[in-house]
Amino acid sequence: MSRWFSGSCVALGLLAILLGNAPEVAIGKDKKAEPKKAPEVPPREGKSETIHLFNGKDLEGWEGYTDLWSVKDGAIVGRNDKPLKVSTYLFTKRKFTDFRLVFSAKLDKINSMHSGVAIWGSRITAPDKGLDAAKEHGEYTYRGHLVMFPTGWGLFDLYRRGGAINPPQAIRDVAIKAGKQNDWNDMEILAQGNRIRLVVNGKLALDWRDPEPKYVAEGPIALQLHSEKKPQEVSFKGLVVTTFPENKLITEK
Repeated sequence: MSRWFSGSCVALGLLAILLGNAPEVAIGKDKKAEPKKAPEVPPREGKSETIHLFNGKDLEGWEGYTDLWSVKDGAIVGRNDKPLKVSTYLFTKRKFTDFRLVFSAKLDKINSMHSGVAIWGSRITAPDKGLDAAKEHGEYTYRGHLVMFPTGWGLFDLYRRGGAINPPQAIRDVAIKAGKQNDWNDMEILAQGNRIRLVVNGKLALDWRDPEPKYVAEGPIALQLHSEKKPQEVSFKGLVVTTFPENKLITEK
């Protein structure tokens, strides 16, 4: 066997190995592979009941920092006057998997950050490096999915995948168009199986399935007060949840 033939075989073998380990890409110039389709986890079954998470008077049934969360004029209000180094949350004491949450929320005009509702996760102590959790309001932090509003709207996976689950801008633009920046937004979150749907002021603004259902778990519902150096205020009212609801939206127009 000639040296040229032997060398060619080795080169071809190395090329085959390299190609076999290369990431998959779609055929065509500058085209990326289509994202893996998310599995369709069906809605779970259980007892359906309607629960008023907020009684309009106090924070019974909730837990969080009482110097940041209070009740004012029939709404739950989250406010920080001093710098808040880590986002903090007001947690329901009950846990939920499949549910419909109907509520209204508003950012005050002093706000520059978004807020959100966290689901399918758990309470953690903020793992941010150099943070004294006990002194810096870091003991009521959430690891899980966050449905964000308003400003850019979208999705975030807190302390796991980050913004990797956020829908494309074109999808978020639907919520941006339907939403109000510093006024009350009426919203419905329908969380079933591995699917999250969001209606904003009567407009279906999000219909998303988690491609990794392992991240979906029973957990508390939590309201976010985002970390911010400046004072900010966010308000929530309504907050009526239905467990194991019908597979349909009730506020879409």
